[in-house]
Amino acid sequence: MVFVVLVYWIMTARATPTETLDLSVMIPCRNNVRTMGRVLESVRGLCSQLVVIDSGSTDGTLELVEACREWCEVVLVQTHWRGFVRTKSMGLDACNRRYALWLDSDEPVTNEMAASVRSAVADGVDAAKVRRVVEYKGKLLMHSWQPEWRLRLVRIDLVRDGRARFTGIDPHDYLEVDSGVDVRALDGVLVHDSFETFSEHLGNQLRLSRTSAQSLHAMGKRGSVWKIMTSPIGAFFKQAIVKGSWRDGYAGWLAATTSAAGALMKHAVLYELGRSEQ
Repeated sequence: MVFVVLVYWIMTARATPTETLDLSVMIPCRNNVRTMGRVLESVRGLCSQLVVIDSGSTDGTLELVEACREWCEVVLVQTHWRGFVRTKSMGLDACNRRYALWLDSDEPVTNEMAASVRSAVADGVDAAKVRRVVEYKGKLLMHSWQPEWRLRLVRIDLVRDGRARFTGIDPHDYLEVDSGVDVRALDGVLVHDSFETFSEHLGNQLRLSRTSAQSLHAMGKRGSVWKIMTSPIGAFFKQAIVKGSWRDGYAGWLAATTSAAGALMKHAVLYELGRSEQ
């Protein structure tokens, strides 16, 4: 653990900006030591409060979080996993600065995005969205899964007044605001460093597909053989042709393939859940 913290501080040895924002950065996490250091470094000097909702890390992630007390206030909430929507809602409720920016533990902020966040806060915007782009082997995939705009920055008084909230069905949660709330588009991209290999991504797809199927089943949705047959083809066509993932090279074809696999697994699990009731 000492080694992990030492490596992190070597990475962050550059001078820290003194002008931090009246901003809370909220990050849910569990065993994300591979990516967490990069994410924390990307908001160093940007936020004045770090809110981390941890659901049982044992790999050194928490040591990286604790080291951040040297440069900002840290609120560490340790809890069991409550699902995507409920866990992130808990984190948002713990933020007490004027603005809240939520990030996943594999989403480092680029310099351009950080500058745009500063501009948005200075202008007093209600909320802001950013384009999230997957990174694979150090390269941004500018076509696969694109465009993916996510609402990430919000004035905390909108949350307190019930005009902003996390919603959706697990694992597809999202932050939403009421109609009439002005939403700005931030410059730059939010990097999504979620996997090192597409083999790993397939494993993630299985886990998320199972959660999605369970959520759909709880809502009364049922699977079918037709969906099992057609959804993978549709998912592949959407990624490879409609979104043009082939322009990302071989990674784009793999993105289309894993999207198809995810669709197949989701509908297979949903079909099985429905059949188990008979």
